[in-house]
Amino acid sequence: MRLAIAIAAMAAGLTAAYASDDPAADLQKADRELNRLYKEVEKRLADDPAGKTRLVHAQRAWIAFRDAECAFQSGGEDGGSIAPTIAALCQASLTSDRADRLHHYLKCEEGDLSCPVPAD
Repeated sequence: MRLAIAIAAMAAGLTAAYASDDPAADLQKADRELNRLYKEVEKRLADDPAGKTRLVHAQRAWIAFRDAECAFQSGGEDGGSIAPTIAALCQASLTSDRADRLHHYLKCEEGDLSCPVPAD
């Protein structure tokens, strides 16, 4: 099974870091981290209702992109029995990337006008 997952990860263009024995668990772990960071960004935007609205809009658009991209990568229902594994690997990878982006927003320096999240 490990070899099949590693092959699926390579086929999906993912790194070996996502080729674990349980892609669904990897996705859950990445999703928990994303949710934690999202809540932290949301707190920082408490005094900026327009910024919070933009965050919600961006997150919803990102989720739609992630799901569509991973359906595309996995071949959707046409992808055969490995399709769910490829989709989970893709979702874990993109979710981790999004968490990294939110983490970056939380580390912006004071006065960084390119950062949508105020410094702590």
